[in-house]
Amino acid sequence: MNRSSKNNKHQSLISLPKSPTGIIGLDEVTNGGLPLGRPTLICGSAGSGKTLFSLEFIVRGALEFNEPGVFMAFEEKPEELVANVASLGFDLEQLQKDQLLKIDHVHIDRAEIEETGEYDLDGLFIRLGYAIDSIGAKRVVLDTIENLFSSLTNEGILRSEIRRLFGWLKDKGVTTIITGEKGEGTLTRHGLEEYVSDCVILLEHRVNYQISTRLLRIVKYRGSVHGTNEYPFLIDEDGISVLPVTSLTLDHGVSNKRLSSGFPALDAMMEGKGFFVGSSILISGTAGTGKTSIAASFVNTACQQKKRALYLAFEESPQQICRNMRSIGFNLQEHVDNGLLKFHASRPTLNGLEMHLVTIHKLVSEFKPEVVVLDPITNLVTVGSLSEVRSMLIRLIDFLQVKQITVLFTALALNTVISDQTDEGVSSLVDAWILVRDIEMNGERNRSLYVMKSRGMKHSNQVREFVITDKGLDLIDVYLSSEGVLTGSAREAQQLQEVTGVALRDHAMNRKDREIERKRTVLESRIASLKEEFESVQDELNKTFLEDDLRKEILEQNREQLIRSRHSGQ
Repeated sequence: MNRSSKNNKHQSLISLPKSPTGIIGLDEVTNGGLPLGRPTLICGSAGSGKTLFSLEFIVRGALEFNEPGVFMAFEEKPEELVANVASLGFDLEQLQKDQLLKIDHVHIDRAEIEETGEYDLDGLFIRLGYAIDSIGAKRVVLDTIENLFSSLTNEGILRSEIRRLFGWLKDKGVTTIITGEKGEGTLTRHGLEEYVSDCVILLEHRVNYQISTRLLRIVKYRGSVHGTNEYPFLIDEDGISVLPVTSLTLDHGVSNKRLSSGFPALDAMMEGKGFFVGSSILISGTAGTGKTSIAASFVNTACQQKKRALYLAFEESPQQICRNMRSIGFNLQEHVDNGLLKFHASRPTLNGLEMHLVTIHKLVSEFKPEVVVLDPITNLVTVGSLSEVRSMLIRLIDFLQVKQITVLFTALALNTVISDQTDEGVSSLVDAWILVRDIEMNGERNRSLYVMKSRGMKHSNQVREFVITDKGLDLIDVYLSSEGVLTGSAREAQQLQEVTGVALRDHAMNRKDREIERKRTVLESRIASLKEEFESVQDELNKTFLEDDLRKEILEQNREQLIRSRHSGQ
């Protein structure tokens, strides 16, 4: 096949007309929905969700895509169907009044059917055709096919009638779901339907270690690219939710924006800015080291910045967390009341790992948080192996990173092989890893914190003392002495000792300063006295010199006077 023909074939696969189901996640798995105007087989064992799956396809089509539908039931009566799905918010009676839905119950009694070569479905075609034409239906469900062919044992007749049924539905141009019971070693009880259907979806309900998980797999889809993995799905008050995320290519965008860790001291250890938005963070440590307090501080700061936060708790109830965090200055209940914080608390054993993943996926899609916290992830080991927990967390991290949601995990370390493996298995996935440890010294226990890794940024390599007070969280500067790093009361005692030493040194310095000042004053006084004495001696000497000069001057005057007197006597 040349390149041109390959491209044309690829384009034809992409352009295959499809009918969107409206079921959360299913359209992504099927790459757009079920084949338009063609039949789809939904098979599975009893209780796997076939009837609900097909009924939601009809209801979503009527409500979201304005495509009326016909639901032909061979087991349950209309009033039973109405009652069964009322808890999901589906008002089938109103849809029937609005001519968007028609439910037709067909009772088939095996005793009344004789298997002959002339057996056909003409009566069913007439009845179904009338129902379709009466409301202009675009979607049809037949539930279940076993009841329709329950009395046929001739494989040739069975195969012929099934082909006629599927061909008739295609000719009508309606998108059809036909449900079938899973057989022994085959997808359906008769083992034939999958060979004549354009799309086959298998539903399974597995129970392992008393934990149930519902799974969906697309067995085949003619003419369309589709997901081939097993996808967990959840049935709750909103209907069915399928989790399409199994593995993603590592091509998601990244952000250079930062998000505070919740207290400035920890931010300072990461360039003073905190974590990258959309990154994954692990806080690990032994019991009582403050992991939940760090998570609460992180959530509290995010909510104060008007960011939505989703808190998934596996150990404590929301009320207990809010009460405990109030003692250290965090009013989480205020954020809950403001609609910025949403708690979802459950024991890990409530669901399997896949169902937890579906639940988180749905909560994120509905609440649209910017921050997600899982506290603690180590409890998930009780419902799955280490490799399964790691796989689940990989898928969760990928899902959140695509949406640029920052996620913080807490992990309990028990100083055991299992916990060490859990830390190692998870730590390689996350972008930042903060460790909180106990330090036992001098008969007391103190906390220490350090940044094990933080991708994409400079971070401190110091071990800091971590303190929790009624005003929040803080880190004490590293305190070194001759004995090493000191924490707690040892640090405080050493600080007091140093303060005392400083005070004594200051006192000694002050005393010396006063002594020097006194000596300086005495010396200055002596200098002043000597200066006066010197000036007195200098004055005496100057006085003698002046008297001698005066005496000489007078004698000179007298001599001159005598000389003048002698001259005048002559």
